[in-house]
Amino acid sequence: MASHGQRPEHGGPPELFYDKKEARKYVCNSRMIDIQTRMAGRALELLCLPRNKPCYLLDIGCGTGLSGGYLSDEGHYWVGLDISPAMLDEAVDREVEGDLLLGDMGQGIPFKPGTFDGCISISAVQWLCNANKKSENPVKRLYCFFASLFSVLVRGSRAVLQLYPENSEQLELITTQAIRAGFSGGMVVDYPNSAKAKKFYLCLFSGPSTFIPEGLSEKQGEDEPKESMFTNERVPFRLLRRAMVRKSRAWVLEKKERHRRQGREVRRDTRYTGRKRKPRF
Repeated sequence: MASHGQRPEHGGPPELFYDKKEARKYVCNSRMIDIQTRMAGRALELLCLPRNKPCYLLDIGCGTGLSGGYLSDEGHYWVGLDISPAMLDEAVDREVEGDLLLGDMGQGIPFKPGTFDGCISISAVQWLCNANKKSENPVKRLYCFFASLFSVLVRGSRAVLQLYPENSEQLELITTQAIRAGFSGGMVVDYPNSAKAKKFYLCLFSGPSTFIPEGLSEKQGEDEPKESMFTNERVPFRLLRRAMVRKSRAWVLEKKERHRRQGREVRRDTRYTGRKRKPRF
């Protein structure tokens, strides 16, 4: 997330900035969890995926799996890519549903062409605009990322990348390399008149150009309560899940129900579901 002082990407490479201490914030800080979850929800909304159909998605800069957890809750399968071992360790401890991969997006995405039905990314792409080594060239790294992303997406699918551009020049650098790699699309800006709530979403199309969704605004939130209602429904559910004791009956039942929504084969519930068994000697 954006920093109030120095920008995180100015302090060094992401694999060093996101150490164990920083990774714990994305697990323990309720405000950060809420913001990341909301942005993941907005990114998924902008993907415009078919309703009631599980999709196979890529999460770039997945971190501790917060955005991936949202994808799982919505019934999708996903793969997360991140450069920070500490962040991925936290994701493993949280037992996220998706598959996790340690890697540098600036070196390309190592999957076969047409693997994913869509891609989201929360607060990651701006890291490619900074060179932490003499051998790193931001333009080449951005193009390598976008070219490989274009390849791994199914034709006609979308990628929605939430980012914090430092200035207009950085924004132009990112969009130029995306277009050069074959994408069409544009930038969606939510709450453009708000200093705190303003968010940038780069919506990219891997097929023929289509309409670019409108950004949210304060006035829109007043006239259309549907957006705020959606958020209000998600927060209590998130709090409920965090309140569940891991491996308890409620936790097991909720997990089984989520797997059913994803179309997986799940055993029926019985009075023995989630019951603790005595240890054998």
